[in-house]
Amino acid sequence: MERIEANDYHDIVQVESPQVAPSGEQVAFVRKVPKDEESYEATIYLVSTGGEEPRRFSISEGVDSQPRFSPSGDRLAFVSTRGADDDRPQLWVVPTDGGEGRQVTTVVGGVNGIAWRPDGEAIAFTQHASAEDREEERDIEVPDDFEPETPDPRVIERTTYRSMQQYFDGKRGHIYQVELDDDEITRLTDGDSDFGGPAWGDETTLYYTESVGDPDPDDSLAYDIIAHDIEADTQEVVHTTTGWGIHLAATEDGRVAHLHTDPEQSTLKQTEVQVIDTESGELTAPMADLDRTLGHGTAPQWGPKEETLYFTTPDEGAVSLWAGHWEATEPERVLREDGASIDGVDVGTDIVAVVKSEWDHPGDVFVTTPRGAEQHRLTRVNAGYLDDRAVSQPEELSYESPGGDELQGWLLTPPDFDPEKQYPLAVEVHGGPHAMWTTSGTMFHEFQTLAARGYVVFWSNPRGSAGYGEEFMSAIERDWGAVTMADVMAGVEHVTEREYIDESQAFLTGGSFGGFMTGWIVGQTQYFEAAVAQRGVYDLTGFYGSTDGAYKLVEGDFDTTPWEEPEFLWNRSPTGHAHTVETPTLLIHSEDDYRTPMCTAELFYRILKKHNVDTRFVRYPNEGHELSRSGQPGHVVDRIERIVRWFDGYSEYHDVPPALERADDAGLSAAESEDDQDEEDGAE
Repeated sequence: MERIEANDYHDIVQVESPQVAPSGEQVAFVRKVPKDEESYEATIYLVSTGGEEPRRFSISEGVDSQPRFSPSGDRLAFVSTRGADDDRPQLWVVPTDGGEGRQVTTVVGGVNGIAWRPDGEAIAFTQHASAEDREEERDIEVPDDFEPETPDPRVIERTTYRSMQQYFDGKRGHIYQVELDDDEITRLTDGDSDFGGPAWGDETTLYYTESVGDPDPDDSLAYDIIAHDIEADTQEVVHTTTGWGIHLAATEDGRVAHLHTDPEQSTLKQTEVQVIDTESGELTAPMADLDRTLGHGTAPQWGPKEETLYFTTPDEGAVSLWAGHWEATEPERVLREDGASIDGVDVGTDIVAVVKSEWDHPGDVFVTTPRGAEQHRLTRVNAGYLDDRAVSQPEELSYESPGGDELQGWLLTPPDFDPEKQYPLAVEVHGGPHAMWTTSGTMFHEFQTLAARGYVVFWSNPRGSAGYGEEFMSAIERDWGAVTMADVMAGVEHVTEREYIDESQAFLTGGSFGGFMTGWIVGQTQYFEAAVAQRGVYDLTGFYGSTDGAYKLVEGDFDTTPWEEPEFLWNRSPTGHAHTVETPTLLIHSEDDYRTPMCTAELFYRILKKHNVDTRFVRYPNEGHELSRSGQPGHVVDRIERIVRWFDGYSEYHDVPPALERADDAGLSAAESEDDQDEEDGAE
């Protein structure tokens, strides 16, 4: 059996976006795999619920996403970049019987959030377009010779003017409808507002959201739910609420499920599903008695009779699927397995399709009965790869925080583990801060790579994590660093009681909030031999001024602003303690990361250099905050290899010099690939 390596990322298939056909006989999904060092191939596949092998449905060109069956199941709509000279995704519709597909749109802002009208004759979608784009009707059809220009200079007037990896540049989200008989596109919204989340009720009523808030919608969680009568072309605000998400799910008789978050210190509050009955005005809260928060990006879905709602939540080290009546307050778990993560859901008439990952695989398509009585696995997309790899099984741990709270963590030992030997320890800290780790999901490859390199890997869900109730989640209020560090170090103390772990050889890493915590911990203790801080927040004031809408984390979690308590925020930031760091610390960041912008990493790095700490700053161009999850494949591999190489250089268990004493590309597969290519070129 071969050990898992960072470069194996090129061989690992990801599955996304399951969609149940109306007949219930097949499920569509997106199969995504690295194409080369810079890009992915993402293709629509169909798999029978009767046990046949999956088959490719769309051609292998561009990046496909968001498969959606028509109400009758005779066509499949999806979004794709195929045939485009740019990355603007367009709407495609293909007959499910194997007929020829066609591109429906050619719009300047690309297509997102597609929703079939119940009669199957039209599709609603969202598009981000500027006022000039709308005036010139490039949002209806973009001319072949149109070349978008980057603003020079870029003039900023909005509070939030960029997000994740893109500047808005005057673009606003708007709602459109395209008639499929003649491909005529109608813009349903206009103006200097952001609209989103289109969801059909009946054939003439489309619901969507509009971000509102007086005086500044950018600075507010408030949004209107609007009912748009398509025939009369009239709009009515049916409800106003607050929340982070814009996902809607509507019934034919006018009940709209939506997301709600209390706006007071909102980042410490859990997000729940609420339902507004647009006929009676009744508002219900199906999650009222469930002390859980909806997972990031979760969209509620109605069951086939439009009485039951389905949704997922983080749930004590797993992601659970829940179902509850819209007028009740105690939903029931439909599907939960220890350590498993559910990363996509679609509710059919008689089955529910999910993408589920577990400790021994990074994700496959499963179906379950509506109440979870039976479950069936439809795909094994990584079987060929995993059959030849040694995959270690994590051990679940339970231990106490210094304050007596029960904490959950996991330990992963190397392949061919021998309890009579000793091993170095790699400690991972999750992001968020209000996230939750399982034994699966996006960290499968990184954890297994570290274990294969000979490290015992420890990860946990300290206080502040989601999935354990609101009191647990809000325990880090006004103190991210000390509270989280106490819990992480309690876990380290717990696992190092085992004789096979060499407590003098411990290493630390984490990304986003985990990067914050890595920077914080090395400023408080010299316990770790080396550390890697990734895409972190290192200065809360700098973060407040440079991030996207995530500045609400400072206002919510710390209940303050930089002008109210500047010294307090400095003392709660890793940079406030960076002058005490002695631990060799590698910094990894993305140059287009607008969630945790580069500027705070630059400050942290400068302080380390001024104090002669062993450090290096690795910056990835053309990458954003999602580098570790969906960055360019070559960068994803390089990042993991650099973490391992940094640790190895300070480990007594690896006979290699520190990375600073080696050539910059020594031991990296990208350099080896270049050498191999040079040899091939020389032989020709």
